[in-house]
Amino acid sequence: MGIIAKQSIRGTIVTYLGIAVGVVTTFFVLTRFLSAEEIGLTRVLIDAATLFIGLAQLGTNSSIIRFYPYFSDGKKDDHGFFFWAIVVPFIGFVLFAFIYCAYSVPISALFGDKSPLFVEYYYFVLPLAFFMLYQTVCESSSNVLMHIVVPRAVRELWVRIGLLVVYLLYAFRVLSLDGLVIGLCINYAIAAFINICYFFSLRPIRLRPDWQFLRDNKQLVRRYIIYTGFLIISAITTVLAPTISSFFITAKMGLDSTGIFAIATYMAVMVSVPYRSVTAIASPQLARAIKEENKEECSRLLCQVTRNLLLIGGFILLCIWVNIDLVFHILPNGSTYASAKNVVFILGVSQLILATFSICFTALNYSRFYAFSLVLSLILTISAICFNEFLIPDYGMEGAALSNLLSYGIYYVLIIATIVPLCKIHVVDKRWWYIMLLLVGLFAVNMLWQILLPINNLWLDSILRSIVLLGGGGYIVYRAQLSPEVNEQVSKWISKIKD
Repeated sequence: MGIIAKQSIRGTIVTYLGIAVGVVTTFFVLTRFLSAEEIGLTRVLIDAATLFIGLAQLGTNSSIIRFYPYFSDGKKDDHGFFFWAIVVPFIGFVLFAFIYCAYSVPISALFGDKSPLFVEYYYFVLPLAFFMLYQTVCESSSNVLMHIVVPRAVRELWVRIGLLVVYLLYAFRVLSLDGLVIGLCINYAIAAFINICYFFSLRPIRLRPDWQFLRDNKQLVRRYIIYTGFLIISAITTVLAPTISSFFITAKMGLDSTGIFAIATYMAVMVSVPYRSVTAIASPQLARAIKEENKEECSRLLCQVTRNLLLIGGFILLCIWVNIDLVFHILPNGSTYASAKNVVFILGVSQLILATFSICFTALNYSRFYAFSLVLSLILTISAICFNEFLIPDYGMEGAALSNLLSYGIYYVLIIATIVPLCKIHVVDKRWWYIMLLLVGLFAVNMLWQILLPINNLWLDSILRSIVLLGGGGYIVYRAQLSPEVNEQVSKWISKIKD
């Protein structure tokens, strides 16, 4: 687990540097210089592109990690594996670009009433999606070679710095709204180019299929095609679920509500940031363990990942919630976005569930029971659509957030109920339950504090509750050794400080 820990820590540091840039961009540039409608436009364009690439990948994002150990000889020969990793998404892009253009009229009619601005920039989704697609493909390919830091830096730092520059140029009227949207596309184009160059710099990449290897391993090819076929269908559901609320709000409430929801989502997404780095490097290790049918190693990896992600994500959510009123007070035009206070908390809990148990979905996909993921993904999407349809008209943005929480809650309960008996592995351990009890207790103390010991000064109130709850909770985690990995890292930091 040494390489996992090292790469994860580096990846997480890079990610949080990107978060810092994102905080400046979102809280001090977007909210000051862009209207809620303009924020909503940029959000829905990126969400639409994200949905597009999820479909266009044709399952390759997961199959790259799942099947690379079977194609690689453990040295430098991958038998032309990356040729297919690059070509298949291009075929998918062409296919779905045709569908996207063919259905432009009914889609435009759906959004035209409440969000005409999105209809105006409808076709900009295509170049944006193309560049995001190959940024993602090259990132996944680098991950299987155990290099996650640079692609992560591109995704989390370069993209966000580029977006900040584009937004500032728009804020100071160097760019028009057209220029802003074009700037978004150019930013992702540069990010894709950097990732492509980095991937090809790692080692010589064979961009020619090894037909002899394919002929000698027909059973492997058959498994790859079947697996990828399931993922194509599954992608329609798993990619749609995280973005569907944005589309429902855009269609039913307008881009201004989408913009407010986007700000709340950005706050909540911070909860799940650590899982991106952890799962990026843990997934190849998990794929190897599953290939070798090492159930003990699988259980160890899963328990370790779920335990630490619950701990880290839970404390991030606590930090956000303790300081939420102060955040909206500091935020430019904060009164506009303060209506989404409860949305932040509900989405934060949803992100905590996603961060904690996303590795379980990965394990299910890598196992021989991967076909079950299709059924579960369909349940996720159908429940998300139904919850959004019924809750948004009555509860607005809170309804959208609640639909997100309910659909993901059901989804991961079903995944755990599937993977544990079928794969005969464990996903949580005793320490996980202790951490959960601690988090519930800390949130309960926070609520009682606000009721019984109200402090009118926002700064003083936030500082005191942060010190007591976060500091006290951290002390309990360390003394009770709820996470050996965290204790080990903290002990190293203490030793360095003493030295």
